[in-house]
Amino acid sequence: MSCPDCFRGSVHEGEPRGSVTHAYGLETYVVEPPNGQPPKGIVVVLPDAFGWAFVNVRLLADQYADLGGFKVYAPDFMNGRAAPFRHVFRIICAMVPFITYNWPSRAWPRVKGFFEQLRKEEGSSLPVGAAGFCWGGKQVILLARGDTVDGRPLIDAGFAGHPSLLSIPSDIEKLKLPVAFAMGEHDAYLSVEQAERIRKIVEAKEESARGEVVVYPEAGHGFCVRADQKFPQSTRQADEAAEQCVKWFAAHFGSAS
Repeated sequence: MSCPDCFRGSVHEGEPRGSVTHAYGLETYVVEPPNGQPPKGIVVVLPDAFGWAFVNVRLLADQYADLGGFKVYAPDFMNGRAAPFRHVFRIICAMVPFITYNWPSRAWPRVKGFFEQLRKEEGSSLPVGAAGFCWGGKQVILLARGDTVDGRPLIDAGFAGHPSLLSIPSDIEKLKLPVAFAMGEHDAYLSVEQAERIRKIVEAKEESARGEVVVYPEAGHGFCVRADQKFPQSTRQADEAAEQCVKWFAAHFGSAS
Protein backbone atom coordinates (compact mmCIF):
# COMPACT_ATOMS: atom_id res chain seq x y z
CA MET A 1 0.00 0.00 0.00
CA SER A 2 2.70 2.48 0.97
CA CYS A 3 6.38 3.23 1.18
CA PRO A 4 8.20 3.44 4.55
CA ASP A 5 8.14 7.25 4.36
CA CYS A 6 4.34 7.15 4.64
CA PHE A 7 4.89 6.43 8.35
CA ARG A 8 7.85 8.72 9.06
CA GLY A 9 8.32 12.42 9.67
CA SER A 10 8.55 15.19 12.21
CA VAL A 11 6.01 16.68 14.59
CA HIS A 12 5.68 20.43 14.15
CA GLU A 13 5.61 22.98 16.92
CA GLY A 14 2.66 25.28 17.36
CA GLU A 15 -0.84 25.49 18.78
CA PRO A 16 -3.70 25.09 16.27
CA ARG A 17 -6.12 27.99 16.51
CA GLY A 18 -9.26 26.26 15.24
CA SER A 19 -11.85 24.16 17.04
CA VAL A 20 -13.38 20.70 16.88
CA THR A 21 -17.02 20.29 15.90
CA HIS A 22 -19.36 17.77 14.29
CA ALA A 23 -19.79 18.62 10.61
CA TYR A 24 -21.58 16.72 7.87
CA GLY A 25 -21.57 13.48 9.82
CA LEU A 26 -17.96 13.48 11.05
CA GLU A 27 -15.90 14.87 13.89
CA THR A 28 -14.03 17.73 12.24
CA TYR A 29 -11.35 20.30 12.96
CA VAL A 30 -12.47 23.65 11.54
CA VAL A 31 -10.67 26.97 11.24
CA GLU A 32 -12.09 30.23 9.91
CA PRO A 33 -10.29 33.04 8.03
CA PRO A 34 -8.51 35.53 10.29
CA ASN A 35 -9.96 38.81 11.55
CA GLY A 36 -13.56 37.77 11.00
CA GLN A 37 -13.36 38.10 7.23
CA PRO A 38 -15.91 36.13 5.18
CA PRO A 39 -14.44 33.00 3.58
CA LYS A 40 -13.47 33.08 -0.08
CA GLY A 41 -14.24 29.38 -0.30
CA ILE A 42 -14.02 26.12 1.59
CA VAL A 43 -11.00 23.81 1.60
CA VAL A 44 -11.30 20.29 3.00
CA VAL A 45 -8.06 18.62 4.08
CA LEU A 46 -7.80 14.86 3.54
CA PRO A 47 -4.84 13.79 5.66
CA ASP A 48 -2.06 11.30 5.35
CA ALA A 49 -2.01 8.08 7.37
CA PHE A 50 -1.78 9.94 10.69
CA GLY A 51 -5.23 11.42 10.35
CA TRP A 52 -7.15 14.54 11.24
CA ALA A 53 -5.91 14.86 14.85
CA PHE A 54 -2.22 15.03 13.89
CA VAL A 55 -1.02 18.50 14.91
CA ASN A 56 0.81 19.02 11.60
CA VAL A 57 -2.48 18.61 9.70
CA ARG A 58 -4.23 21.16 11.89
CA LEU A 59 -1.40 23.66 11.61
CA LEU A 60 -1.50 23.25 7.83
CA ALA A 61 -5.26 23.88 7.89
CA ASP A 62 -4.54 27.09 9.84
CA GLN A 63 -1.97 28.08 7.24
CA TYR A 64 -4.49 27.67 4.41
CA ALA A 65 -7.04 29.76 6.30
CA ASP A 66 -4.51 32.50 7.04
CA LEU A 67 -2.91 32.66 3.60
CA GLY A 68 -6.00 32.15 1.47
CA GLY A 69 -8.86 33.49 3.52
CA PHE A 70 -10.58 30.09 3.30
CA LYS A 71 -12.75 28.23 5.77
CA VAL A 72 -10.90 24.95 6.26
CA TYR A 73 -12.23 21.61 7.44
CA ALA A 74 -10.12 18.60 8.45
CA PRO A 75 -12.62 15.77 9.06
CA ASP A 76 -11.99 12.41 10.69
CA PHE A 77 -12.50 10.40 7.51
CA MET A 78 -10.78 7.45 9.23
CA ASN A 79 -13.26 7.32 12.13
CA GLY A 80 -10.54 7.14 14.74
CA ARG A 81 -8.53 4.50 12.89
CA ALA A 82 -5.55 6.55 11.77
CA ALA A 83 -2.02 5.22 12.11
CA PRO A 84 -0.23 6.13 15.38
CA PHE A 85 2.75 8.45 15.11
CA ARG A 86 6.35 7.77 16.16
CA HIS A 87 6.31 4.47 18.06
CA VAL A 88 7.55 1.91 15.52
CA PHE A 89 5.99 -1.12 17.23
CA ARG A 90 2.60 0.58 17.46
CA ILE A 91 2.83 1.57 13.79
CA ILE A 92 3.55 -2.01 12.74
CA CYS A 93 0.65 -3.33 14.83
CA ALA A 94 -1.71 -0.66 13.51
CA MET A 95 -0.85 -0.93 9.83
CA VAL A 96 -3.08 -3.92 9.08
CA PRO A 97 -6.27 -2.47 10.62
CA PHE A 98 -5.44 0.95 9.18
CA ILE A 99 -5.02 -0.45 5.68
CA THR A 100 -8.08 -2.69 5.98
CA TYR A 101 -10.43 0.01 7.24
CA ASN A 102 -9.07 2.85 5.14
CA TRP A 103 -8.44 1.14 1.83
CA PRO A 104 -9.53 3.68 -0.84
CA SER A 105 -12.64 1.79 -1.97
CA ARG A 106 -13.82 1.37 1.64
CA ALA A 107 -13.08 4.96 2.64
CA TRP A 108 -14.62 6.48 -0.48
CA PRO A 109 -18.28 6.32 0.72
CA ARG A 110 -17.33 8.23 3.89
CA VAL A 111 -15.48 10.84 1.87
CA LYS A 112 -18.19 11.14 -0.75
CA GLY A 113 -20.94 11.44 1.87
CA PHE A 114 -19.16 14.34 3.57
CA PHE A 115 -18.69 16.25 0.33
CA GLU A 116 -22.27 15.60 -0.80
CA GLN A 117 -23.64 17.17 2.37
CA LEU A 118 -21.11 20.01 2.23
CA ARG A 119 -22.05 20.83 -1.38
CA LYS A 120 -25.78 20.84 -0.56
CA GLU A 121 -25.29 23.25 2.35
CA GLU A 122 -22.35 25.67 2.55
CA GLY A 123 -21.07 24.55 -0.84
CA SER A 124 -24.26 25.70 -2.54
CA SER A 125 -23.00 29.27 -2.29
CA LEU A 126 -19.24 28.86 -1.82
CA PRO A 127 -16.64 27.08 -3.98
CA VAL A 128 -15.21 23.88 -2.54
CA GLY A 129 -11.69 22.48 -2.81
CA ALA A 130 -10.07 19.29 -1.55
CA ALA A 131 -6.42 19.11 -0.47
CA GLY A 132 -5.15 15.58 0.12
CA PHE A 133 -1.81 14.12 1.15
CA CYS A 134 -0.50 10.58 0.68
CA TRP A 135 -3.64 8.55 1.58
CA GLY A 136 -5.78 11.66 1.11
CA GLY A 137 -4.26 12.38 -2.29
CA LYS A 138 -5.92 9.28 -3.73
CA GLN A 139 -9.27 10.46 -2.39
CA VAL A 140 -8.78 13.83 -4.09
CA ILE A 141 -8.25 12.00 -7.37
CA LEU A 142 -11.52 10.12 -6.82
CA LEU A 143 -13.34 13.36 -6.02
CA ALA A 144 -12.00 14.94 -9.21
CA ARG A 145 -13.55 12.28 -11.42
CA GLY A 146 -16.59 14.53 -11.56
CA ASP A 147 -19.24 12.88 -9.34
CA THR A 148 -22.12 15.31 -8.81
CA VAL A 149 -24.90 16.12 -6.37
CA ASP A 150 -27.84 18.31 -7.35
CA GLY A 151 -26.19 18.76 -10.73
CA ARG A 152 -22.94 20.20 -9.34
CA PRO A 153 -19.54 18.53 -8.91
CA LEU A 154 -18.56 17.61 -5.37
CA ILE A 155 -15.51 19.88 -5.64
CA ASP A 156 -14.42 22.72 -7.89
CA ALA A 157 -10.70 21.90 -7.77
CA GLY A 158 -8.26 19.58 -6.04
CA PHE A 159 -4.71 19.57 -4.72
CA ALA A 160 -2.72 16.36 -4.20
CA GLY A 161 0.52 16.44 -2.20
CA HIS A 162 2.72 13.35 -2.67
CA PRO A 163 -0.32 11.09 -3.32
CA SER A 164 -0.13 7.33 -2.90
CA LEU A 165 -2.09 4.36 -4.24
CA LEU A 166 -2.45 5.88 -7.71
CA SER A 167 -2.99 3.79 -10.81
CA ILE A 168 -1.02 5.58 -13.51
CA PRO A 169 -2.12 6.50 -16.10
CA SER A 170 -5.75 5.36 -15.60
CA ASP A 171 -6.51 7.44 -12.47
CA ILE A 172 -5.11 10.56 -14.09
CA GLU A 173 -6.86 10.03 -17.41
CA LYS A 174 -10.22 9.90 -15.57
CA LEU A 175 -9.83 13.36 -14.05
CA LYS A 176 -12.61 15.74 -15.10
CA LEU A 177 -11.76 18.56 -12.70
CA PRO A 178 -8.51 20.52 -12.27
CA VAL A 179 -5.98 19.03 -9.85
CA ALA A 180 -2.58 20.42 -8.88
CA PHE A 181 0.13 18.00 -7.78
CA ALA A 182 3.05 18.70 -5.42
CA MET A 183 5.66 15.94 -5.58
CA GLY A 184 9.13 15.38 -4.20
CA GLU A 185 12.11 14.64 -6.39
CA HIS A 186 13.08 11.80 -4.07
CA ASP A 187 9.63 10.40 -3.37
CA ALA A 188 10.07 6.65 -2.83
CA TYR A 189 6.47 6.06 -3.91
CA LEU A 190 6.20 8.22 -7.04
CA SER A 191 9.27 8.66 -9.22
CA VAL A 192 10.12 11.76 -11.21
CA GLU A 193 9.35 9.77 -14.36
CA GLN A 194 5.84 9.03 -13.07
CA ALA A 195 5.40 12.67 -12.11
CA GLU A 196 6.27 13.64 -15.67
CA ARG A 197 3.71 11.14 -17.01
CA ILE A 198 1.10 12.79 -14.80
CA ARG A 199 2.19 16.23 -15.99
CA LYS A 200 1.85 15.26 -19.63
CA ILE A 201 -1.72 14.03 -19.08
CA VAL A 202 -3.08 16.84 -16.91
CA GLU A 203 -1.52 19.65 -18.92
CA ALA A 204 -3.08 18.26 -22.11
CA LYS A 205 -6.62 18.30 -20.73
CA GLU A 206 -9.19 20.88 -21.79
CA GLU A 207 -9.08 24.11 -19.81
CA SER A 208 -11.89 23.18 -17.39
CA ALA A 209 -9.92 20.10 -16.25
CA ARG A 210 -6.33 21.21 -16.82
CA GLY A 211 -3.97 20.55 -13.93
CA GLU A 212 -0.39 21.25 -12.95
CA VAL A 213 2.55 19.33 -11.54
CA VAL A 214 5.35 20.84 -9.45
CA VAL A 215 8.31 18.64 -8.50
CA TYR A 216 10.20 19.96 -5.49
CA PRO A 217 13.99 19.35 -5.69
CA GLU A 218 15.50 17.17 -2.96
CA ALA A 219 12.10 16.65 -1.28
CA GLY A 220 10.89 13.21 -0.27
CA HIS A 221 7.52 11.62 0.34
CA GLY A 222 5.55 13.39 3.06
CA PHE A 223 7.30 16.76 2.69
CA CYS A 224 4.06 18.79 2.48
CA VAL A 225 2.91 17.67 5.93
CA ARG A 226 5.86 16.16 7.80
CA ALA A 227 8.89 18.24 6.76
CA ASP A 228 11.70 18.30 9.33
CA GLN A 229 11.72 21.90 10.56
CA LYS A 230 15.31 21.57 11.78
CA PHE A 231 16.32 21.94 8.13
CA PRO A 232 15.51 25.31 6.50
CA GLN A 233 15.24 23.80 3.02
CA SER A 234 12.61 21.31 4.19
CA THR A 235 10.59 24.07 5.85
CA ARG A 236 10.89 26.25 2.76
CA GLN A 237 9.67 23.50 0.45
CA ALA A 238 6.68 22.75 2.69
CA ASP A 239 5.82 26.46 2.74
CA GLU A 240 6.15 26.67 -1.04
CA ALA A 241 3.81 23.71 -1.44
CA ALA A 242 1.29 25.41 0.86
CA GLU A 243 1.55 28.56 -1.26
CA GLN A 244 1.07 26.46 -4.41
CA CYS A 245 -2.10 25.01 -2.91
CA VAL A 246 -3.49 28.37 -1.82
CA LYS A 247 -2.79 30.01 -5.19
CA TRP A 248 -4.37 27.08 -7.01
CA PHE A 249 -7.60 27.30 -5.07
CA ALA A 250 -7.69 31.11 -5.22
CA ALA A 251 -7.47 30.95 -9.01
CA HIS A 252 -10.13 28.25 -9.39
CA PHE A 253 -12.47 29.59 -6.73
CA GLY A 254 -12.60 32.84 -8.65
CA SER A 255 -13.73 31.06 -11.79
CA ALA A 256 -16.24 28.95 -9.84
CA SER A 257 -18.03 31.90 -8.21
